[in-house]
Amino acid sequence: MNWETYIHSDPDILVGKPVIKGTRLSVEFILGLLSAGWTEQQIFENYPILNQNSLRAVFAFTSESTLTSLSANA
Repeated sequence: MNWETYIHSDPDILVGKPVIKGTRLSVEFILGLLSAGWTEQQIFENYPILNQNSLRAVFAFTSESTLTSLSANA
């Protein structure tokens, strides 16, 4: 999954937080919904601009960011 197709940062959108392209929905926000117990279906129903690939991109971005962060701290 090439998350860069779906996620970007722009200093003019949410102070540069990574967001799903074409939205103001941050990766942090989507992960927060999931950690609060929302299902993928609930996310898609409430945010119809999102699709399975954009949600996968959130996971891929988070995975890569975590690995990069862990490597930097090793």
